[in-house]
Amino acid sequence: MTQPTEPLAPFLAEPSEIGQEISVTGKWVPSRPGGLFRKSIESKDMLSEWEDIHAGARADTGVLSTEINHAVGQDAVLVHHVFENPDALVEYFSTTATQHMAALTAVAKPETHLVRGRHIPGVVKEAVTAKGVPATFGELLFGYVKNDYQQPNKNSAINVTAKWTGKKDVPTALDDLKYWWQRVGTEAYSLEEGLLRFEVYRAIDEDALIIHEVFATNDDLKFHLSKGTAEKYKSDIDQVATPECYFFRGPVSWTIRTYSKFLRLPATYSSQGSNYTRSGGTMSDGTTTDEA
Repeated sequence: MTQPTEPLAPFLAEPSEIGQEISVTGKWVPSRPGGLFRKSIESKDMLSEWEDIHAGARADTGVLSTEINHAVGQDAVLVHHVFENPDALVEYFSTTATQHMAALTAVAKPETHLVRGRHIPGVVKEAVTAKGVPATFGELLFGYVKNDYQQPNKNSAINVTAKWTGKKDVPTALDDLKYWWQRVGTEAYSLEEGLLRFEVYRAIDEDALIIHEVFATNDDLKFHLSKGTAEKYKSDIDQVATPECYFFRGPVSWTIRTYSKFLRLPATYSSQGSNYTRSGGTMSDGTTTDEA
């Protein structure tokens, strides 16, 4: 089924201000997960190694933001980096990432990484895939950012980054997927005041989209999942695509975990871990003031 095309709402069509910044959000799991009540040695070593990487990333002038978030309910970490531009990403993967890769892969393995930007050049894809990291690379299609790109309160905001892949037995799946996510963004702009950021990225060489949303609070995300546009359009999207992963970063409440399970989302949730953002913030995660 091919959905009718509609012009983008003005707020979805505004040019993005993220410039050349590139964001990478991904998941790592230990090579040997721990049991029900005890983490494995590999899990502890993985966390220790990532904290060392985090320290190295903070010292890299091209890394504008970095987070190491411990997963809730499973042996995993969610990592998130914002790079100033493609050159900064390539530099990081050829230095800091290379220095730690042998020790890290001895105790852990990467799962899906979602790489987002206005434009993803080939050198970025080569730098990431050369490290054996399974990644999807997305270029911005449309979206909006409220409050003039001001960074949300880190103590309450929830970042949601996800990948949806069109079903192979639906020839128009990608077009349908774009249509339904355009409907989500159009209605959520006024219906969900707490959805502060909404961006849709077209996956390169895949019939898939990367979705990035930022909610001001758990209550705003709960409304989205239970009464808002997620609840309204999930069944339509399910007909044409499959969610491959959902990464929830921030102080995610147990109610969010419950509601997302109702919607059958393959989610990884994290608590707040080590994080660093350069002075002034970033356009990808939000700007800050000197007083913040």
